[in-house]
Amino acid sequence: MSDSEDKSSKTEFPTEKKISDAVEKGNLPVSREAPILASLLAIMAFIALQAREGVQRLLLSLQTTFENPLQWDLDTSADALHVLHMLAREAVWFILPAAGLFVAGGVISSVLQNPPQINIERIRPKWSNVSPASGFTRIFGLRGLTEFGKAVFKFITIGVVVSMLLVSSFPTMMQAMFADPVLVPELILQMAMKLLSGISIATIVLVAADLAMTRFHWRRDLMMSKQEIKDENKQAEGDPQIKARQRQIGRDRVRRRMMADVPLATLVIANPTHYAIALRYNREEGGAPMVVAKGADLVALKIREIAEANDVPVIEDKLLARSMYDHVEIDQMIPPKFFKAIAEIIYFLHSRTGSKVGVATA
Repeated sequence: MSDSEDKSSKTEFPTEKKISDAVEKGNLPVSREAPILASLLAIMAFIALQAREGVQRLLLSLQTTFENPLQWDLDTSADALHVLHMLAREAVWFILPAAGLFVAGGVISSVLQNPPQINIERIRPKWSNVSPASGFTRIFGLRGLTEFGKAVFKFITIGVVVSMLLVSSFPTMMQAMFADPVLVPELILQMAMKLLSGISIATIVLVAADLAMTRFHWRRDLMMSKQEIKDENKQAEGDPQIKARQRQIGRDRVRRRMMADVPLATLVIANPTHYAIALRYNREEGGAPMVVAKGADLVALKIREIAEANDVPVIEDKLLARSMYDHVEIDQMIPPKFFKAIAEIIYFLHSRTGSKVGVATA
């Protein structure tokens, strides 16, 4: 069967078991654009809340270093390394919060998409990951074209946003050439915020579309054929033919035990050919009459045959037999609504001493 035919046969929505199995194997819908957006927002938060203070501290350190160079001994390489270490330490303190927020944004976005889990299946080597045929399919298939379209969209969006920003900020940049150099960092921060804001707005649209498409493709890949659903039901519930055979064996056992109890019955209520209910009543045992057997059609005829062969009275009452058949169960007492009718029949039988077979009511 070809891949296209196989995909065309997958017309059924995935079952809960198929979805849970996919999740356990690490097959989850993940948007690659969401972490990028989260990281951009984290950088914007850093610029808005922390960058100015960090820039001022870094400028102060540079100013102290370069405005008074005589305070540093640079006679040896160790002296030069000392100065470089100091500057590097200040730069790290400036960059570290930004890097931390950048990483935290990506991690949080991934956690919000799907709960974290440890899955060995995702890191297990697979031939499909290095197979040229699989690689060709990934690159030139529908998913590869989708990724290419997203890359083109991002490239065009960033290009348009940067161009608009540069055009609108050109007069300000020209004035900055003649302004106090101390104001340049603030100008750079403002331009960076504008750039990131524009890119983030465009990325929000991309992320929303990517989330929807990712889940659509994930659901589509999990689609099942009718045969797969049947096979899954067989595994979960067992083979229907085997279960039907087991039910048949159970019914046969109940029927054999039921027929063995008919000779112990006190009387049988019967519709002439369709229904028969065998009841056992013993005043010394107490309680209401107990149903020892019931059946319809051929089973009813067999109950009558065994009852007559063992001198068990058979009472033919069409309405009572039909009504009782739907409301009584084997090895259970008859419901209270039949007490009066059965009590009258039992009293009638006891009043006819020596006449137990073939007694009938109108």
